[in-house]
Amino acid sequence: MATSKDPGTKLIASNRNAYRLFDIVEKYEAGIVLRGTEVKSLRDGRVNLKDAHAKVEKGEILLVNLHIAPYSHGTHENHDPLRPRKLLLHRREIRKISIKILERGFSLVPLSLYFRKGIAKLNLGLGKGKKQTDRRREIKDRDLKREVSQALARRR
Repeated sequence: MATSKDPGTKLIASNRNAYRLFDIVEKYEAGIVLRGTEVKSLRDGRVNLKDAHAKVEKGEILLVNLHIAPYSHGTHENHDPLRPRKLLLHRREIRKISIKILERGFSLVPLSLYFRKGIAKLNLGLGKGKKQTDRRREIKDRDLKREVSQALARRR
């Protein structure tokens, strides 16, 4: 995953909620087909990944519900904020992903959006949705771990 510490990479947005709701098994880096006003709006950081997801349609992967706010200095040619956007992956990657989605019930979730060397990239995660009990267990384990570390710190 790209971070702002990588040279030539600028993080635009990340979807921290994805790691809480999904067990991410694989990660892919994809390019995005964007219009000019969308790129300018991304450079301003006016994007929301929260409700976005990707789906396979006719041998292509489309990113749905990614909200890129209209560019403030745009004209009547400004983009639709919620339009589906095509993701650029190799054909064999798309085939592999679509098989996993259809057979095993995985979901494609956007993890982060960033510029690498001036080109917009999307980090996609292939994951399985967590059940409510799994999330509760995760919270319980995290709280228990915190309590143990605090008790050890008090003893010292």
